[in-house]
Amino acid sequence: MIGYLRGRLLRSTPTALVLDVGGVGYRLQVPMSTFFEIERSAEDEIELWVHTNVREDAIELYGFWTRREKELFEKLIAVSGIGPKLARVILSGMAPDELVAALSRGDIARLSAIPGIGKKTAERMVLELRDRVQALAAELPDRPPTATDDEDLVAALVHLGYRENAARRAVAETREASPEAAFHDRLRQALKRLSRT
Repeated sequence: MIGYLRGRLLRSTPTALVLDVGGVGYRLQVPMSTFFEIERSAEDEIELWVHTNVREDAIELYGFWTRREKELFEKLIAVSGIGPKLARVILSGMAPDELVAALSRGDIARLSAIPGIGKKTAERMVLELRDRVQALAAELPDRPPTATDDEDLVAALVHLGYRENAARRAVAETREASPEAAFHDRLRQALKRLSRT
């Protein structure tokens, strides 16, 4: 089973992509949220959490930008009547945090607004997932900053014309202020700090 892939993006559409990992092209189905994150990413290599779905006639890979998305996907496919394709549609129709909030509140109307989800399916989702998603709401972020993130942030800022020392200082400040923020959020914060100096 494949659980995680890192590679170079060869091709992407809003529903699927091909990732080159060591010369092998993996086709992954993705929710819209993952597609948009990939489109925003300026990195040469991308990293995706992967769910492997083995069927009688095919092996399908589903890729996710964050571990939380993957965990939500796996919780969704455990619900009676929801398969991988519908779970991907659900994650395309609602951000993971919104989905967790809607399930926690039992917001049937909001869940029913997702294409392909009727009132009965929404009620079943709430019944089966309400308690299980509570833990996801309290978890730590999916991608804590790493030394590589810091170096990539510094490189991006230097590329934009900032001096390396100033860029390093701004990156260090964003790590201290928001250690759990995503890469692109930290980049925005660093740019704000640099524009004030």
